[in-house]
Amino acid sequence: MSFDVFFRASSYAMVAAGVLALALAGGMGYGLTAGFAAVMALAWAADGTRWQLSERGGMFVVLLALPLFYLDWKYQSATQGPAGQVYAGVAALVHFTLLLSAIKLFQVKADRDWLFLYLISFFEVLLAAGLSLGPSFLFGLGVYVFCALLAVVSFELRKARRLAPSGESRLLIANDPKLFRNRPRGRAGAGAVALRRLPAAALCLFVLIFVLALPIFLVMPRAAQGSWAMRGGEASTGFVGFSDRVRLGEIGRLQESDRLVMRVRVEGPGAGADGLRWRGVALDRFDGRGWSQSEGVARSFVPVERGLYKLGTTEDLGRLTTQTFYVEPIDTVALFAAPRAVAVQGALDYVRQDTEGGITSRPHPFERITYRVHSDTFEPPPDRLRADRRGNLEGLTASLRQPVETYLQFPDDLDTRVASLAVLVVNEARARNRYDMAKAVEAHLARNLYGGQYGYTLDRKVGGRDPLADFLFNVRAGHCEYFSTAMAVMLRTLNIPARVVNGFQAGEYNEAAGAYFVRQTDAHSWVEVYFPETDSWVTFDPTPVAGRPGGGGQGVAARLRRYGEALELLWIQWVVAYDKQDQNTLAQGVRGRLASLVEGATGAADQLLAGLAGWRDNSGGGRQAAFAAPGVLPAAGVVLAGVAGIWAWRRRGRRAGPRRGAGAGGAVVVEFYERMTRALAARGARRRDDETPLEFAARHGSPEVLTLTEAYNRVRYGGRGLDERERAEVEEFLRRVESGSPV
Repeated sequence: MSFDVFFRASSYAMVAAGVLALALAGGMGYGLTAGFAAVMALAWAADGTRWQLSERGGMFVVLLALPLFYLDWKYQSATQGPAGQVYAGVAALVHFTLLLSAIKLFQVKADRDWLFLYLISFFEVLLAAGLSLGPSFLFGLGVYVFCALLAVVSFELRKARRLAPSGESRLLIANDPKLFRNRPRGRAGAGAVALRRLPAAALCLFVLIFVLALPIFLVMPRAAQGSWAMRGGEASTGFVGFSDRVRLGEIGRLQESDRLVMRVRVEGPGAGADGLRWRGVALDRFDGRGWSQSEGVARSFVPVERGLYKLGTTEDLGRLTTQTFYVEPIDTVALFAAPRAVAVQGALDYVRQDTEGGITSRPHPFERITYRVHSDTFEPPPDRLRADRRGNLEGLTASLRQPVETYLQFPDDLDTRVASLAVLVVNEARARNRYDMAKAVEAHLARNLYGGQYGYTLDRKVGGRDPLADFLFNVRAGHCEYFSTAMAVMLRTLNIPARVVNGFQAGEYNEAAGAYFVRQTDAHSWVEVYFPETDSWVTFDPTPVAGRPGGGGQGVAARLRRYGEALELLWIQWVVAYDKQDQNTLAQGVRGRLASLVEGATGAADQLLAGLAGWRDNSGGGRQAAFAAPGVLPAAGVVLAGVAGIWAWRRRGRRAGPRRGAGAGGAVVVEFYERMTRALAARGARRRDDETPLEFAARHGSPEVLTLTEAYNRVRYGGRGLDERERAEVEEFLRRVESGSPV
């Protein structure tokens, strides 16, 4: 492969890598990507033929492309709709950059045209950075950086080779046969070796850039989050279950989709608890066909420090469960959390809490959000709940922000069979307190006890004027929303305060990522029951186990999927959602580890000094006792190893001789070259300031001067020393120059 072909290939690879990054980020579809690949193949075949565009023809086509960009932007705006105006402009910009690249690829290219192609590819990578939400961008960026390094280095070598005369370039190679002893014969072999070394050099530069850029990335301040990643209309719409009004049957539609909603990493006492749920919204009023929230004033909170919103208090900090949520773009204002959130922390514009404990913030239909929640998930034990026999429910205001009658309400025209069924279930279970009554109703619905024969299904079979009665007495099958509604209403007929909660089950736990992956299939509805003696809302779930999806499989494909999800979460945590708070946490961790190392080293040094003192003051067993202290021998070993390493390095340096080489009479190489230039200057042959040593030697024309200059370059810039024969030769040539014989 000739150098010109290698240069073209590396430049085309850089252009292709920019398009690849854009495709991986979702900026262009498969068809457009394949079409541009075909254009690149045709442009490569047309290079150097009459089918190439002239410079003037290329400029004319570029001018024609400007109105096409405007028309494309108008078309994208019309098809995307009002919600996708931002992405419409981005899509038109992507098409325009691809068109410009195609025109330049077919054009006869000067240096400025190659640079224009490089700039377009870099702009495509910038667009991909704004569009990307996943780790695939990291792969595309890595490929682009490597190809860009290779192309730019080849471009500079091509430019330098064209500008430097061949005679001057030959003088840059020392006339020493030893230098070519292990090299291929001829120019073709040497050029092939050089071309093979260019990718290795680019790879080394890539690794160096990554190593240097990683610390800068970790300490650089972060701007506000923003992304063009979601196309217009691609937000996870349909989350109607998380508003102040829900109709029966809507959660079933959510569960028909397997789309990812969020990832949750949990720490604390509730991390591995069974029945962990992500609470979205609680609803207290039932009209027979759906649930809604009673009117109330939502409380607004201001951050107390670094985006920390304090919502409540806890009796014991050890009961707090910390959840970190990485929520996908969805059209809801709800902030999900484990029950009884006491604090929220994140880059949120505001935080509000409604009368039922639901947390809300700004909507985010086109961007991810990340936040952390601290929840007191403690629930009183069953024995204490069974002891709650308080009959008078008046005056309860601690956890109830609505009158207690709100949680006992049901429609006046409720089918009388619902209340009769509740009494029958409680009597058959011989329940005599609120807790046992609630457990009896839960078991009747979830476990088919006490004559229950209910099944779980996503088919919307329930209908009629009274869907609850139709579910309980006719269809006897439904999804979670029907089960939770049935339990809440049945408990209310027994004078037990209850409400319905919509949210998500914990999701599938990914061991590789150490987090829960929650999908729309995990959308769920359950019941919270109020116990006045302990002033607490306790969770009950009447949905059968069939309505609670399990893991995602155990095969090879499932494991590979989990590893991919873990990589994606790692990317989100340390790149997309990495903010000032994470920087502070990382800095504190590094500072703590450094302090531990310093403390350990100081302790080891103190023990070593104490051991030395014991060695000096004591004798016999005292010396052994002094050095038997923990850490003294390891510390002494480290010190001795360090001293030995320094000694070996200095000895090696002395064997190798001065890096700048030794000249005649033991003088360094600069001195013998200066002797030569002083002798020539004394006879009027002065070296100009703009001349290199080889240029000066070539102008002088003396073989002795040229030989001395080559020796100077080999030792001064090549890092090679002179052997005894070469030293004697250099000294002989110096005497000739100083005596004036070559002049």
